Formats: sequence, structure tokens, C-alpha cells
Amino acid sequence: MLTSTLPIIIQGGMGAGVSDWRLARAVSCTGQLGVVSGTALDVIVTRRLQLGDPGGHVQRALAAFPIAGVADNILSRYFVSGGKVPDAPFKSKPLPSDRPSRSALELLVASSFVEVFLARDGHQGPVGINFLEKIQATLLPSLYGAMLAGVSCVLVGAGIPRTIPGALDRFARGEPAEVTLDVKGATSDDHFVTSFSPTELWPAGSRPPALGRPAFFAIVSSATLATMLVKKSNGRVDGFIVEGPTAGGHNAPPRGPLRLTEVGEPIYSDRDQPDLEEFRGLGLPFWLAGSYARPERVTEALRCGAVGVQVGTAFAYCEESGLTSGIKDRTLAMSKAKVLRVFTDPTASPTGFPFKLVQLPGTLADPATPERSARVCDLGYLRHAYKKPDGSLGWRCPAEPVEDFVNKGGSESETQGRKCLCNALLANIGLEQVRGQTGEKRELPLVTSGDDVADIARFLKPGASTYRAEDVIEYLLRGILGTDAT
Repeated sequence: MLTSTLPIIIQGGMGAGVSDWRLARAVSCTGQLGVVSGTALDVIVTRRLQLGDPGGHVQRALAAFPIAGVADNILSRYFVSGGKVPDAPFKSKPLPSDRPSRSALELLVASSFVEVFLARDGHQGPVGINFLEKIQATLLPSLYGAMLAGVSCVLVGAGIPRTIPGALDRFARGEPAEVTLDVKGATSDDHFVTSFSPTELWPAGSRPPALGRPAFFAIVSSATLATMLVKKSNGRVDGFIVEGPTAGGHNAPPRGPLRLTEVGEPIYSDRDQPDLEEFRGLGLPFWLAGSYARPERVTEALRCGAVGVQVGTAFAYCEESGLTSGIKDRTLAMSKAKVLRVFTDPTASPTGFPFKLVQLPGTLADPATPERSARVCDLGYLRHAYKKPDGSLGWRCPAEPVEDFVNKGGSESETQGRKCLCNALLANIGLEQVRGQTGEKRELPLVTSGDDVADIARFLKPGASTYRAEDVIEYLLRGILGTDAT
């Protein structure tokens, strides 16, 4: 649980693996809230192990995992001493499922534990974890793993997370929890859920330990949604991140009919501006997000009644983030040259939410980059659940092969413009899959950031080519905590 002193700065949880344990730890060591991304941690951990676990960090964290036998099972399946052959593909792991196998559960719980454990290691600062509500199949075991590692705060966006507060309450008591699945074609008579019980992993006859209940912050775009969550969630909501449409990653769609600019971006209006008076009336702490990475904007947020701000993009390009050095270098160089652009793509994400794309050369957002020669859906985090004709549950993704999607009852129109975010986001952090018989094909990156990335080079000190997380904190708090950052 967070201490009574709430942080002014929350470092945004950027997935997959951009907000990794190194970044979250660096921010938390300053006394602000460092946040790891909970997206795709199971595949991230397995690929780190297959690269030989440089530094031995994953193995060190697994050695502290409290459930006997789990670490050994994971290491025996995925660890490659010295690292895999560079042109060899990564070994696959189970696709997300509403009914995961025992090995899949172990991996989900342990991977979340690993990331939070490493972020918390060696200091007393608070550490949070961020999840997308849209990725429901892996959410519950991942939550439990984070709680086992002592996470301070859980932040959830990209959906309506009404059942997450109750799940935190139940896991703190060692009890099972369930989440109702969003299923296309389901009726009020259907009952599609995914569930997890801590007793599934602990030895038979033993009682799962009581755990600290972390704070729960919902990431929302409107006071209407926030009010509904306060009234109808199945447990306590502790605060809100109020995110505007200039933030990176997924944005809430504009209210009303979708209208596009001449270049094809969604048009937002005054209707999409959050009503801060209503947020103040809820009596819960809130932070503002979306282009708040300037000291004057932090001051503005505080004057509006916010506790502080959430900042993602500014941290994404610092030394400690999980992005590859090549992506950071190109982005900073283009920012310095004033030629960096962000495009809000209304169709790229399989979720259906608008998605921010940084138009970097050599990525899937670059118009000069050829499309993937073939659609491949081998990670499956953004698949949609749907009701089959026989009443059973199925999974499909608008970014999978078009024929497969249509054969599962989907419309071909839903596939147009979709991009495989799962594979591309892993390429952003140097964990891209290798394809082809001789490893000649590698998945390309697709970088997402907020509109503020165009001026990201402002964090570089004179003569420097990189900057650190502590530089961002110092800059943002200039004049607020008695600092004199320049």
C-alpha cells in the first residue's frame, strides 16, 4: 500500500517492457511512484531467459519466489546458458487463455513477481504495476504475482475495471477471484468468466499467506466513468489517473460519432475534456496525464486540485527505459532536428482504441516500410473473446490472418488497417521474434508515445546525448519541492 504521502509524479506504465523494472526502480528511488508495465511479462521473462539472462537478474528474482518448484520448472523450460543462437527463434509459450494450464499459471504469476521484485530491490520507495483491462485472460494471475512481490499500487486502464478492486481484496485474504469476460455475441444469460485461486499454486493442504492490499488507481478519461467506478466497483477505488488524448499508447475514442482530420486522425473536442470539478467532488486523489511533462504543467495540475501528474513519454527515452538504444537515439535526433511526428491511428490497434504511433524510419509506422509479408498471431494478448455458434468461447484477433478471422465469424472490414502490436512492441525492447529458416526475418518495431515526444530532446543537457530518469524528476519538480533544476 502507498504511504500517507502520495507522490506528485507517477511514471506511466508503458508496455510492453518499456516501463521495465530498471526504469520503475530508478523513479521509485527518487521517492516518486515508479511503475512497471504488466503487459506480456510472461513472454518477456521467457525471452530474457533464452538470451541467457544477462546479469542474472531473472534468476535472482526467481530464487526469491515463495512457491516451491515453480522457479525450477520455468528455468528448465526456458533458460539457455550463454543465450540462444542469434538467428534461432525464441521458444514459444502458451497463448493467453481463460483456462490456462498449470505451467501457464506458474509463468504468469512468477513473471509478474519477478518484475515487481526487481523494481523494489534495494530501496523503500513505492512501486506500482500497470495493466490493460482489455487483456483479461492473463490479468488475475498476474495481479497475484505482483501482490506476492509486495506491489504498492495497481493501475488499470483501457477498459472498465469494476472487478479489479474486489480481486485485490480477495487475493489479500488468499481467496479466489474471477473477472467477467467481454465476449462478442454473449447475451445476459451467458456467464463467461476467467478465474484464479491462489490455492491452485500453493502446495495442497497449505493456506496461501495473507498479503498487503495494494492501492487501486483506475485510468480514466471522464468523470462519468470515474463516478460509475466509485459507485459500482466491487471493492475500494483509491484514486484516478485522468488521461487526455495527447497521451501515448491507447487513447479513449472521441465522444460521439467518429470524425477524422484530413490526414485521418480522430477529432477530439471540448466534450472530451475531463470535468475536473466533478473529479474534485469525488473526494479521491487524482493525477492528470497527457502532455504534463513540464514544471509549469505540474504546477497547473496542482492548482486544479490534482495530487500531481502521470508522465510516460519523458521517461520512455531515458537511459533506464526498456526501449532499444537505437530507437532512443533516432527519436532524440529527430526531436533535436524538429522533424519528429506522432500520428493518432484510429485503426492500428486490434483493441479498436485509437493508438499513438511515432513515425520513425524503419518501423511499421513509417510509410516507406513494407507491410509484414504475412500476418502471424502467435502471442495473442489482444485477441477478442467471442461466442461460437455452439455456445462455447472462442478467440480471434483483427490483426491475425484475414481468412482465419473471417472463418471465426469476424468481418473482413474489422481487419483493415490493423497491425500486430504484440510482436511489434516486443521488437521495441530488443526481444523481436526471428522468422524464416535461416533467421533472415525479424519482427519490426512500432513505437508509441504521446504528442509531447516531438520535443523530447529538451531533456538533454548541453553536450549530452542521453538523460536519466532522475533528470526528468528534477526538471518536473523545479520550484515545487525547492529544487532549482534547469
